[in-house]
Amino acid sequence: MSKMHVKFTLNGQDVEGLAEPRTLLIHFLRETLNVTGPHIGCETSHCGACTVDMDGKSVKSCTVFVGQADGRQITTVEGLTNADGSLGVIQEMFREHHGLQCGFCTPGMITRAHRLLQENPNPTEEEVRFGIAGNLCRCTGYQNIVKAILASAEQLNAMKEAAE
Repeated sequence: MSKMHVKFTLNGQDVEGLAEPRTLLIHFLRETLNVTGPHIGCETSHCGACTVDMDGKSVKSCTVFVGQADGRQITTVEGLTNADGSLGVIQEMFREHHGLQCGFCTPGMITRAHRLLQENPNPTEEEVRFGIAGNLCRCTGYQNIVKAILASAEQLNAMKEAAE
């Protein structure tokens, strides 16, 4: 099968490569670009471990062909760190509030939380639970994940107010 050329912006950097048209974005990220934050879980879109942000929307990268990412803006959990490489607010709140155990779901959960808080900067607990419903965690019971996201919202809102 012939390969296609793809080019997109990944975490603020232009990237490109060759891939078969049937290659899924998750495989291109991990195997071609060595971006291993998004995890391969179920490969059926049920678990959310592969969640990335594409042009301002949460997508499960196991359901996107790499050709569909051509020309797009993609953000993975790696792109949510601060410019100096330190943990971003959501990542730090997950650490501080113990929003992880085994860590397998964490990159997708954090990436989804980022988009959720972009869409709704001040969510209720119920809205957070609904907003992350497409991302499964088998360890935590979600309580600390929800606490981490609510704490992230509070922190981000305080930072926004301080900047104004």
